[in-house]
Amino acid sequence: MKVLITGSNGFIGKHMVKALNKAGHEVLPYDLDKTEEDLKAYIKEADFVIHLAGINRPLTVEEFYDGNTNFTKKLVDFLKISGKNIPIIMSSSIQAELDNDYGKSKKMGEDYLFASDLPVYVFRLANVFGKWCRPNYNSAAATFMYNIAHDLPIEIRDPEYIVHYNYVEDIVNTFIECINCRIKPSKQTIMVGPVHDCKLGKLASLLKGFKEAVESEEHLPTIHSPFEYKLFVSFLDYLKDDSYSYNFAEDQRGSFEEIYKNAKYGQISVNKAYPGILKGGHYHTYKNEIFMTIEGDCVTRLRKIGTNKIEEYPQKGSESVKVRITPYYTHDIRNVGLVNSSTLMWISEPYSDKTPDTFREDVDIK
Repeated sequence: MKVLITGSNGFIGKHMVKALNKAGHEVLPYDLDKTEEDLKAYIKEADFVIHLAGINRPLTVEEFYDGNTNFTKKLVDFLKISGKNIPIIMSSSIQAELDNDYGKSKKMGEDYLFASDLPVYVFRLANVFGKWCRPNYNSAAATFMYNIAHDLPIEIRDPEYIVHYNYVEDIVNTFIECINCRIKPSKQTIMVGPVHDCKLGKLASLLKGFKEAVESEEHLPTIHSPFEYKLFVSFLDYLKDDSYSYNFAEDQRGSFEEIYKNAKYGQISVNKAYPGILKGGHYHTYKNEIFMTIEGDCVTRLRKIGTNKIEEYPQKGSESVKVRITPYYTHDIRNVGLVNSSTLMWISEPYSDKTPDTFREDVDIK
């Protein structure tokens, strides 16, 4: 399927482009570097439109209405002129309920889209966070993450103030569900779930705790909820050393993604496995590891090289049990639950082909 994305270079746009490419769709990217003629040409090719472009930090009030209302009208008009009755997703905002120029400009764009008779999805997004979110712009979460990661001060006027959050990956997954026809078009606005509520004081406390944990002997903080996991993965992006490249691998067993590397504090990755899948079966001679399952149910098994005794450590995501793996213990991990599992894995040295220190040996004795 060919998917036109407006605002393709933006925060959500970059995630959307990556996900669609991974799913095998062809992306038609439209942003400020393209012309109206490019937009018209893309519309002729497109099978689906994801409208993410908008203005939230203008120099003048008029820019709100030009970027949020008038551009939406232009997009709809071009679709009608082309004669294509294709679905369109619009990313609106929960501020469309408020009496400010940003909210009013979004609401006017929503109304025009609903009146277009196109198959539409109008999503009112909460405050969006995730990796690649720009700090010191329009996201307090991104600003807090960046400043805390870099030992800079943060300002909190009201620690009790509750902010409603959407995680960018949840948004992307929801939009893909629309493309796959698992969510039907609607004449009503839609929310992306889950919406996570968090006080600003609590947010700052969690982020400071993440930094302290990574730099301590624990390395992995105890994760108490899906929201905290999403925050942690996002926060690590602001700690990353740009001299490293980060790897992602996926196959019929699940996936493995590196999310943080540091010469002093080691490497943190996320291992995802499908039900019944066993991974591992190797040992290290000097590297230490910590496994902590945060979603699903897993069992980690250890056996000291040269011995017959196998140690088993059940892990439930709801309990966040940490399993330490020392050198010369061959180990594996199996998803023993009915749903996909996610396990945070810390290793004391970032992986390098030059010093893999990984030797194959099954935990089971043959």
